[in-house]
Amino acid sequence: MRIALALLSAMTMVSCGPSTPEGPVNVAIIGDADSLISSGMRLSPAGQHYRAATAEGLVTIDEAGNVVPALAERWIVTDDGLSYIFRLRNSDWPNGAEMTADDIRTALRRNMRDLRGTSLGLDLSKVDEIRDMTGRVIEITLTSPMPDFLRLLAQPEMGIVLEGGGSGPMVRSDQTDPLPVVLEPIPPEARGFPAREEWQSRTRPVAVSVMSAREAVDAFSDGEIDLVLNGTLADLPLADTGPLTRGTIRLDAALGLFGLIVRSDSGFLADPARRQALSLAIDRGGLLQPFNVGGWQSTSWIIPQELAVGVAALGDRWANLSLQQRREIASRRVAAWEGAQGEELVLRIGLPEGPGSDTLFEQLSNGLGQIGITAVRTGMGEGAELELHDRLARFYSPRWFLNQFHCRLELGLCSEEVDDLVEQSIVERDAAVKAQLLAAAHMQLIGSEVFIPLGAPVRWSLVRGNITGFEENRWGLHPSFPLSQPPT
Repeated sequence: MRIALALLSAMTMVSCGPSTPEGPVNVAIIGDADSLISSGMRLSPAGQHYRAATAEGLVTIDEAGNVVPALAERWIVTDDGLSYIFRLRNSDWPNGAEMTADDIRTALRRNMRDLRGTSLGLDLSKVDEIRDMTGRVIEITLTSPMPDFLRLLAQPEMGIVLEGGGSGPMVRSDQTDPLPVVLEPIPPEARGFPAREEWQSRTRPVAVSVMSAREAVDAFSDGEIDLVLNGTLADLPLADTGPLTRGTIRLDAALGLFGLIVRSDSGFLADPARRQALSLAIDRGGLLQPFNVGGWQSTSWIIPQELAVGVAALGDRWANLSLQQRREIASRRVAAWEGAQGEELVLRIGLPEGPGSDTLFEQLSNGLGQIGITAVRTGMGEGAELELHDRLARFYSPRWFLNQFHCRLELGLCSEEVDDLVEQSIVERDAAVKAQLLAAAHMQLIGSEVFIPLGAPVRWSLVRGNITGFEENRWGLHPSFPLSQPPT
């Protein structure tokens, strides 16, 4: 690793500007500039990109969203699915010390401890024990089988850090420079791999900036940025304005949650049937028509149909009712409450800033207005009764969706009965019984009406035509390291 740092310090400094074959790939991540470099576990999307680039885990995620080897060069899974045994590659830490299984075990246990109280910590609840078997072999055992466990290990928050430093695959070239942060790929021989000819001349640094959506789109249009990441529905209209002739808009067919979380159980919202009235009123099929997003999947369920079991796998919750019929039912519930209270119903909806949120609010307000509710828009975290919840899934399981509403997270209304069913599934080893428990939890959560699902989250990027190492994927993760590599 000392060799790598010596090579990097000798490289010519790079700066932000139009990309050239020899220059950096200039990347702008939409977000808060202060969130790029963080030592904590509650990472922003920008922080996830930086952590994944500078501190990989046992496995990582490639540009296509696939799980691939990282610190572990290979692994086996026992037939019962309860034990994952990893063999580490022959690598060193940034300080030159040999990387050992004991180091990895200690770091993983620390990560698990620091993730307590987060949704990712709940996702990792099946981890039973982490132990080093030999100097380069580590074992992780689970309470019950988890087919997509490796994807959780590949999350940026599970990257391995020792004494404040990670093992790459990239390193920040100058610790004092402000944005952009320049990330250099570490030579393969310094990471435990065979040396590659012309490595230094064929790879490119990646210069990462964090900007507002408008700044990022303008910089892309002006040729200053090659790749814009972390676009959401809130700012999608910005990408549709102006002549973006030197780049293209790329949409991820993302898996996750996009809807309104209920944050109050007082007044009209005290009763689940009245909360359901809000969900009945929304025209999901037409919700995103103003955005011209082809292929967007709306849903009235929390768990998507492809992962659901039972009635949720068969189609829409109200397939036997037209939109007009749903709104008539909802209108009667609103009218009954208003008649009893002697006041008109007004509800606040918290949305992020952005022209896309303006359009989304118009759509939601129109739907609620059809049943007699006046909607008022507020910002996020400003005490609204309803607030947008827009999250990308971490792994492919119904449990991820259910974990997002765990009472321990205190995001809004919740159900302890749902949490109990999910916790039973964590130790259940019979796949059929586990599926039944999660299906029951889903129906219980739906019946509680703590969330108004709208559809799949929207994630977009702007990608210049000469950029390699970028692919759309349903996880919405676009790592920096592949961007630095030559085309294969």
